[in-house]
Amino acid sequence: MILIIDNYDSFTYNLVHLVGGVTMDYRVVRNDQIGLDEIAALDPAGVLISPGPGRPDEAGVSEAVIRQFGETTPIFGVCLGHQAIGEVFGGRVVHAPTLMHGKTSTVHHDGSSVFEGVTQDFTATRYHSLVVDRASLPDVLEVSAETTDGVVMGLRHRSFPIEGVQFHPESILTTEGPRIVQNWVAAALEGSGFRVQGSQGRDAETEATEER
Repeated sequence: MILIIDNYDSFTYNLVHLVGGVTMDYRVVRNDQIGLDEIAALDPAGVLISPGPGRPDEAGVSEAVIRQFGETTPIFGVCLGHQAIGEVFGGRVVHAPTLMHGKTSTVHHDGSSVFEGVTQDFTATRYHSLVVDRASLPDVLEVSAETTDGVVMGLRHRSFPIEGVQFHPESILTTEGPRIVQNWVAAALEGSGFRVQGSQGRDAETEATEER
């Protein structure tokens, strides 16, 4: 089952539609209507953290989910969810150099994980005023995608099955969006999450704390 954390965003159900293109075994919950114990009991194959308003540390259970389950449960963060990943592991979330709401950019990527089989330099739609500051990124996070002017558009944990994208893959103007989401869902359901699970007994909460 894929668990989708809805950060009160109007785009969430567009993401749900893309998840449904791979599996109908999913559940959508608001970020303040479920706790960590309930999530543990559900034992999802993966957790998708949606876009939403505000800052990532205000997004209900989102950051706690990354800390608690990120070592072994595949997590995919979109926009606000992506920023939450950066913040949990010690990166800074700052104002974007340019306000991007409904604007498109060319995105270059590394061709790995969620970007496997994705056309290089594709068009992506952006709706955000905040970004993860590249200079503040800890060693445990790598940049998986960026704009032509170097703004971080994708993050990946080097050991845990955690991925994030700043752009909106569910937007009709994001040319490779369906493939990106479906790549993640398929890998999560297969149990790979693109990463070797287990990291010498270290959990995401411990590593996140150490990186701060």
